[in-house]
Amino acid sequence: MNKLISIVIPAYNEEENIKEIVGRIEEIFKNLPYNFELIMVDDGSTDHTLETIKNLTSIKQNLYFIEFSKNFGHQAALKAGLNEARGSCVISLDADLQHPPELLIEMLQKWEEGYDIVYTLRQFDKTISVRKAKSSKLFYKFLNSISDVEIEEGSADFRLMDRTVVDVFKQFTENDPFVRGLVKLIGFKQYAIKYFPDNRFSGDSKYDFKKMKSLAIHGITSLSIKPLNMAIYLGFIFSMLSLLYIPYVIFSFYNGTEVSGWASIVITIVFFGGLQLIILGILGIYLGKMFMQVKGRPNYIIRSTNMK
Repeated sequence: MNKLISIVIPAYNEEENIKEIVGRIEEIFKNLPYNFELIMVDDGSTDHTLETIKNLTSIKQNLYFIEFSKNFGHQAALKAGLNEARGSCVISLDADLQHPPELLIEMLQKWEEGYDIVYTLRQFDKTISVRKAKSSKLFYKFLNSISDVEIEEGSADFRLMDRTVVDVFKQFTENDPFVRGLVKLIGFKQYAIKYFPDNRFSGDSKYDFKKMKSLAIHGITSLSIKPLNMAIYLGFIFSMLSLLYIPYVIFSFYNGTEVSGWASIVITIVFFGGLQLIILGILGIYLGKMFMQVKGRPNYIIRSTNMK
């Protein structure tokens, strides 16, 4: 019996890309010894994305849809697809066709060789602006410098995960997960494939600078508590810097140039300000851990689906 492969595609306002990506995936699997199911997660689209998907599900038995009650974000849509997928392995990719579907063949080959996770690393060609290439490199360098998990430059949510990995991943119940970070954290036997992205088939990119900045902050705070530790070190630094005022105060007293009350007030403010940062940093470590666990809110809400 052929193995079942699950393909998860989050979609937000991608109505013109849906038929194209479904057609290309179907063409690929015509020459592969697998059955496949295609799960498309509509992340609160405001165009005709959901309608297009539903029209296709009426004529394609292996196409499924999940409709969110509103826009919960790409990571939540990806998590929803992984939670519902039933295949021996699960492949996730974007709907804009910048992730070449033809790469699925190599990913499945590496999976058959025994790799539990086959992920991709985006390469920049000469047509990419120097600014974009440098900003991407700086993003990953900064992320890795203050994170407990190293994420390779060019990592994206275009990957294959074995059923064993998916079952473990589904046990993660943290709020607003950063999937690419968790995949590195989870371990298992992993293999990287480098690729050059295709151009968008249609539409505009949904990731503007604001969303990229938000993703960066989310990634940093999801993978590590080092930013909270930095508050402690910052507090110590300012406390130590306050001691530099002492030689200046002594010098001023000897020369008679001191301003009455000024030195003692400044030293006190700087010292206790640093002390407060230390205390807030320590409290923040514990509050930060509890805050993400006690809310217990769902990552997403499904309005409708044809998954059985």
